Amino acid sequence: LMFNKDVTHSKMRRRIENPRILLLDSPLEYKKGESQTNVEITNTDDWNTMLKMEEEYVENMCMEIIAFKPDIVVTEKGVSDLAQHYFAKAGITAFRRLRKTDNNRMARATGATIVSRTDEIQESDIGTQCGLFEMRKIGEEWFAFFEECKDPKACTILLRGGSKDVLNEIERNLQDAMQVVRNVVYEPKLLPGGGATEMAVSIGLRRAGIKVEGVQQGPYVAVGEAMEVIPRTLAQNCGVSVIRTVTQLRAKHAAHYDECLEKGVDFTPCNWGVDGTTGDLVDMAELGIWEPFSVKRQTVVTAVESACMILRIDDVVSGSKKGGQ
Repeated sequence: LMFNKDVTHSKMRRRIENPRILLLDSPLEYKKGESQTNVEITNTDDWNTMLKMEEEYVENMCMEIIAFKPDIVVTEKGVSDLAQHYFAKAGITAFRRLRKTDNNRMARATGATIVSRTDEIQESDIGTQCGLFEMRKIGEEWFAFFEECKDPKACTILLRGGSKDVLNEIERNLQDAMQVVRNVVYEPKLLPGGGATEMAVSIGLRRAGIKVEGVQQGPYVAVGEAMEVIPRTLAQNCGVSVIRTVTQLRAKHAAHYDECLEKGVDFTPCNWGVDGTTGDLVDMAELGIWEPFSVKRQTVVTAVESACMILRIDDVVSGSKKGGQ
């Protein structure tokens, strides 16, 4: 796990093996009033007493934390200068104003429990599953690394790029890849890629349209032709002959369809598609190109619904005025 924070005090340790980690979501500074408060002091001793009470409040919180001997203290709120002094003196490294999401990931990775009050800390709240803590400088900023965690439930993926645009593109690609894995986990069904699924659907619709007479045959043929746009686009991107490639792919799928029909057996999948790199026709099962079933289904449903929406529009109403009228 990694987050972009530096230690609060320069004398705090920057490398700890097998650290004991305490996570807090409460401030380690004097508690401020909920509303505006005015205090009138007539004696200098009273002013010193007030300052001493604040210091004692912070000191008590620090002593309650130090009693459990943590090596690292992480809080989502602030850490006062006095608390930093006590932690540095006790050999504790402290981080402040960590985001809530990062604190939750820390809890999942290190086995710690986020505590709201220092007087409610228990030994079971201390995280001990981290093997190594180390501060590293990347560019001009310091980053805290928590590595070698035992059975972590969260992690950080560090992306590097030559510029912000490249880095944003890498992040989008990674997000897309993670969403693909998520879809497959939720619905573990795969379809062959490379335009194989679209061409198989196209052939099936064309053959089904032959059995339909009259005007109703039109939608079958139209949707069948629209399905071929995926293998056609793949062939265009590869720079090969589009007409020849799509015709050969259509012939392979049609031959497979007719073969299954003649034998009277259940239709087996035809996995032939377009190789997106070379433009050749290859078996997608052997090449290992698969797509999630849920994404493919949603694509077809959205395309059909969009076409139906356009067909329902009888006319376009223009709101522009001509000639200043």
